[in-house]
Amino acid sequence: MPITKWSNVAVAMQSALASALTISAITAANPGVVSYTGTDPSNGDYVLLQVVGMNNKLANKVVRVANVNGAGNTFELEGVDTSSFGAFTSGTAQVITFGTSIGILRDVQFSGGEPEELDATTIHDTIRQIEYGAATAQRVSGTALWDPADAGLVALKSASDSGASRAFRLTFENGYKYVFYGRPFASAAPTGSAQQVVETPIAITVRGTGTAYSS
Repeated sequence: MPITKWSNVAVAMQSALASALTISAITAANPGVVSYTGTDPSNGDYVLLQVVGMNNKLANKVVRVANVNGAGNTFELEGVDTSSFGAFTSGTAQVITFGTSIGILRDVQFSGGEPEELDATTIHDTIRQIEYGAATAQRVSGTALWDPADAGLVALKSASDSGASRAFRLTFENGYKYVFYGRPFASAAPTGSAQQVVETPIAITVRGTGTAYSS
């Protein structure tokens, strides 16, 4: 079993989004297959999906493109099983450029995402009947070295100040990847203690759910 470490991790943030592809259909399959109109993406591209329907499972979701069929205008959502997602209504996909590198992070913590517990117990039950409801918002928090000249921190603060959301990609030393979309917060204000390294807090409120890849 491979061990993944928080060491030699590359963090990239969206620097641009291509023109939106109009999605006309997404199959209920493993993996889901997208039918689209617009400029063909390439295998290995990451796209930001904004999909209405399918139980909102593909809203604000970053997914890698596989098996592009330019003649048929279809591609697969690598690693995403849409079999139980419900009916598709409408949507778009935009190819992401991960052109901003963030190389000053000190720690990263993911929290939230747990489902709310709904008590469905009746007077006939002798054991509580618990169902799962909506999940709590997921949040990424951490600290970075304080460097007002760092391009990654400048880009994070710019997105924070404008209230914009961005796609992020974590690439681990063993090749594992995690991609997600969220709204960053970065004040670029210095914090710390006497004789210690000056840091600055970073936070991201995740929109939708992330996607993990083993390569």
